[in-house]
Amino acid sequence: MNQPDSKPAKPAGKPAGGAGRSGNPARAAAAAKAGPVRGARTRLTPGDWIAGARLRTLPLAIAPVALGTGAGAVAIGDGQWHPTRFALALVVALALQIGVNYANDYSDGIRGTDDHRVGPARLTASGLVNPKVVLGVALGFFGVAALAGLALTVITQQWWLLAVGAAAIVAAWFYTGGKRPYGYAGLGELFVFVFFGLVATAGSAFVQALTVTFEAWMGGVGVGLLACAVLMANNLRDVEQDRVAGKRTLAVLVGPLVGRILFVAFMLLPFVVVGVLALFYPTAVLVFFALLLALPACVIVLTAKTPRELILALQLASFTALAYGIGLGLAIAL
Repeated sequence: MNQPDSKPAKPAGKPAGGAGRSGNPARAAAAAKAGPVRGARTRLTPGDWIAGARLRTLPLAIAPVALGTGAGAVAIGDGQWHPTRFALALVVALALQIGVNYANDYSDGIRGTDDHRVGPARLTASGLVNPKVVLGVALGFFGVAALAGLALTVITQQWWLLAVGAAAIVAAWFYTGGKRPYGYAGLGELFVFVFFGLVATAGSAFVQALTVTFEAWMGGVGVGLLACAVLMANNLRDVEQDRVAGKRTLAVLVGPLVGRILFVAFMLLPFVVVGVLALFYPTAVLVFFALLLALPACVIVLTAKTPRELILALQLASFTALAYGIGLGLAIAL
């Protein structure tokens, strides 16, 4: 997923539209439409690498692990849980999220999709970093996730978890990588729901208790939908550029109006899950306070006229997911 931040910047002398790279020929039209790029830079800073990691997306990795751990603790009973397994699961989730962010930077950059984008300049598309270096960093984080996952597998002796981890890494890469990335075919939200919702939450519960509870599945649905909302907000921001560049996200396929309605649905349906779980865990009603973040995000997306407004909505949605995952996890565990 792409994370917004500041205005785009590109080095002087970079060919408009990413000429000379493989990608969709329509990006030349995007370049012409976007016009000249301002604020060009030629020096790489540590802040560029931090921006490339897209820290604002990391709550989407923390939320399902926190929620799943809480659900797993219930299955163990007596208020017990496994801190080491929680820490390793968190490393897996965070490393995968950062890895996919750098992988998207690399894949979108070499295709030319990120040329004249609305958000911040990417490492690859800006020309500030050799694409192979960005790819290497992405693979490095995937490697960290694999090592942490291997440690979890050894601890739990559940060797089939290796297949789940491999599937997660493959899904992370082919979001924008490969010849036919599924993120370019309107399937991004589906895979985000599965891997950053169901798999991450159920997996975190399983490594705690070696079983997946009803609470974990329900919570996975909730955090998965919130992750879809973050991705939808991001893609609504870039819908015009993506359409011209040939990136057929769900927002492009259904159009901005339906995309905005879907965002609201993704944001509010998770609170139906809260209502159901509150029947069994009364303190779960406190998670409804997360609506103080979710409702403004919905209003902003429904009325937004500028990319900056959608950036704010994305941030609110991301923090909603964090409050939701941690809050519901604690309510279940305690």
